[in-house]
Amino acid sequence: MSFIAIQTIVNKTLLSPRRLVSSVATVDNVSNFSFTKIETFAPFNPVRLLNDFVKLGNFSLRNTKVLHAKFLRVTPRIDIYVSNSLLHCYSKSNAMDHALKLFDTILNPNVISWNTIITGFNNNFLHLDSLRIFCWMHYLGFKPNEVTCGSVLSACAAIQATMFGKQVYSLAVRNGFFDNGYVRTVMIDLFAKDSKFLDALRVFHDVDCANVVCWNAIVSAAVTNGEYLMALDLFNRMCSKFLEPNSFTFSSVLTACSALQDLEFGKSVQGRVIKCGGGDVFVETALVSLYAKCGDMDEAVKIFFQMPIRNVVSWTVIMSGFVQNNDYLMVIKIFEDLRKIGEEINSYTVTTLLRACANPGMRKEATQLHSWILKAGFSSQAEVVAALIIMYSKIGAIDLSLMVFREMDNHRNLSSWTAMILSLAKNNDKEEASDLFRKMLREKMEPDSVCTSTLLSLTDCITFGRQIHCYTLKTELIFNVSVGSSLFTMYSKCGHLKEAFQVFENMPEKDNVSWTLMISCFSEHGFAREAIQLFREMLFEECVPDGTSLSAVLTACYALPSIQLGREIHGYSIRVGLSENVSFGSSLVTMYSKCGNLALARRVFETLPQKDDIVCSSLVSGYAQQKCIKEALLLFRSLLVAGLAIDPFSISSILGGIALLKRPAIGTQIHALIVKVGLEKDVSVGSSLVMVYSRCGSIEDCCKAFGQIGKPDLIGWTSMIVSYAQHGKGAEALCAYELMKKEGFKPDPVTFVGVLSACSHNGLVDEAYFHLNSMVEDYGIQPGCRHYACLVDLLGRCGKLKEAEELINHMPIEPDALIWGTLLAACKVHGDIELGKLAARKVMELNPGDTGAYVSLSNICADMGLWEEVLNVRSLMKEAGVTKESGWSFL
Repeated sequence: MSFIAIQTIVNKTLLSPRRLVSSVATVDNVSNFSFTKIETFAPFNPVRLLNDFVKLGNFSLRNTKVLHAKFLRVTPRIDIYVSNSLLHCYSKSNAMDHALKLFDTILNPNVISWNTIITGFNNNFLHLDSLRIFCWMHYLGFKPNEVTCGSVLSACAAIQATMFGKQVYSLAVRNGFFDNGYVRTVMIDLFAKDSKFLDALRVFHDVDCANVVCWNAIVSAAVTNGEYLMALDLFNRMCSKFLEPNSFTFSSVLTACSALQDLEFGKSVQGRVIKCGGGDVFVETALVSLYAKCGDMDEAVKIFFQMPIRNVVSWTVIMSGFVQNNDYLMVIKIFEDLRKIGEEINSYTVTTLLRACANPGMRKEATQLHSWILKAGFSSQAEVVAALIIMYSKIGAIDLSLMVFREMDNHRNLSSWTAMILSLAKNNDKEEASDLFRKMLREKMEPDSVCTSTLLSLTDCITFGRQIHCYTLKTELIFNVSVGSSLFTMYSKCGHLKEAFQVFENMPEKDNVSWTLMISCFSEHGFAREAIQLFREMLFEECVPDGTSLSAVLTACYALPSIQLGREIHGYSIRVGLSENVSFGSSLVTMYSKCGNLALARRVFETLPQKDDIVCSSLVSGYAQQKCIKEALLLFRSLLVAGLAIDPFSISSILGGIALLKRPAIGTQIHALIVKVGLEKDVSVGSSLVMVYSRCGSIEDCCKAFGQIGKPDLIGWTSMIVSYAQHGKGAEALCAYELMKKEGFKPDPVTFVGVLSACSHNGLVDEAYFHLNSMVEDYGIQPGCRHYACLVDLLGRCGKLKEAEELINHMPIEPDALIWGTLLAACKVHGDIELGKLAARKVMELNPGDTGAYVSLSNICADMGLWEEVLNVRSLMKEAGVTKESGWSFL
């Protein structure tokens, strides 16, 4: 409203001009204003004046001051109605300082005055001031009404002051306002925003409500807190009470259907929307989102183009739907249409488009979009920059992600730092991510739970991990479930299971994921019984396990192994409706296979309604590991015929079985298939190929298969070292070992078995002792029976039988049948009958069913011409029930 319009309204109603007496209503540049002199004055009507002013709707500070000044010219003492109206006008003018000054001049403010000033502060987002005014009101003894309580609760909800809100609600209940719809609705909203849905539900159930607004509030609260099934149940109950839902109700319920991907319920809601006369743009947008998230893009597009009004949210939702369905070109096309019609584009639209371009095949479109973002001015928005960083990392251009991050310079915020650390984590760049985290702290930026959890998932250094642990304690991030879970997983990964369990026990809240991770940690470290006990505690805490949790427990079951426990878990899965889940079915197949019951594994496999490549691979692996190679090959062939994807796991399992058969022709055919599908660079497949060719006696093919591996890991290097050792190429094995260490890999116990075996096959006694000492001193690995067996074999080959015997007698661990058997074989070669008898007796004591010990001792005696001893050994074999198998050959 212009000043002239107000001048006209006021001049028509004022009786006579008066002098301005209040400093509150002082107008800037008063000398510029002139009042038209009127010969005849109409009777002064303040109500009419205020109504005319409100109808014009221009609540600027200047116009409100002029109105205030005109009232003061009529009378220096303004009545309470006019004062309250002026308070409202100042609030609408966003001039709460002037409103407060006016409020101070009111001699006897009533509850409307207090409500007006409190609501004014709320409307201007000055929520703390709103609470202070209420406290002042309460202190002076003014009794609040329903509007007061509702306004104050609204302020509490905005700043999440839950404790203060509870006190205000208690006051409202004491004053009898508990059944007021406005008060209850705002209290429900307060609890919902503070993630206290159960408290919100209690407030809702305090009174049997027939207020649609209250029902909308509780349905919205359920959706906000992820209680989607509860939201649908509340909607059903609302309809059963013959309450008419509105567009707000429909939008919330459709959002719940989208989250649950419950298309059938969503269609029933859509039918009710049509019955009620159709929805607005928000309801129709929610319908588009529902069909898009359920994968029915045809119906989503149909609804979208039938919408009479489409806003930027509608366009963004349909674009997001195509992103979820991996139709990235369609997203680009819709964006072009959006630009052509001149529709507003916001940051959410841009981030959706960036998600579409986060694909290695759309590098060109990604750079073009980046250029448009710079031109359109979106590069200053934090969420867009974060999406840019993640987009470049996903297309494999981490250098461009770093460039975008560095270009922000002094404009970086938490989201950009987090996005950069997430991108580095995705590219497994541990050092750069750790350095960035430290720099983030130096720049006084506080990492959030996502950033901290991501870094912990990368960390394999216990010292740095403990430093992050201290930081989480200092900042109280330790109370976050995801941070706590990442923390104890880090300790477990670094081999500190005791500390991992302490962190887990001290977590104030544990969700399904944290229980599952801790169970997995126990299983991975060989504590299967503890894993199963933890699962029982999980059930006792009334935490409902999902398929992932049950799969983790099944891992512990076959680690024991205990098929009985596995069956109990299987029975529980049937009871809770998870038995037909494909991923859990894969775990069941693996459990039964590794427990030796292939019949049950096959039965579970056959009963699954859907079979993917993972469950097929599990059964193939089961057959291969149980040496049922024919069944494994037949199932693998059916997997190929069905057109299912071949994963490295299934191929590695098949190759493991072929290695046992020593059938190079089949291995060559599988190798050709591997090359055809492009898996020759996979490290697990390459390592298995090395093992196959090694068992078949072709060290040249071993080297070729190893050379095809993209980035050999510890297992790949170990396979090559062991292959060289088995073929008597000790120098090459030790050379491969040195190359492996230069690549930054730390050897494990299996690697040292290969190294010591290489020394044994080449008579390298000094080198063997050197590597045995290095194993303990440099890598902290305690030698096991297999390591000592290699050393005994080496000494035996060199004829140092007494030294071998002395080594066995002074070992820090009890020698097993393998070590004594190795010594026995050496005694046979060198004809040491006395030591051979001792070694044979030890083998027979430790493994009475070992045929080789009896045969070796018998052969030693026969070579020495001691035929009576031979007969005694044969008698011992008969008494022990041991029979010698007939020899066989491929020739």
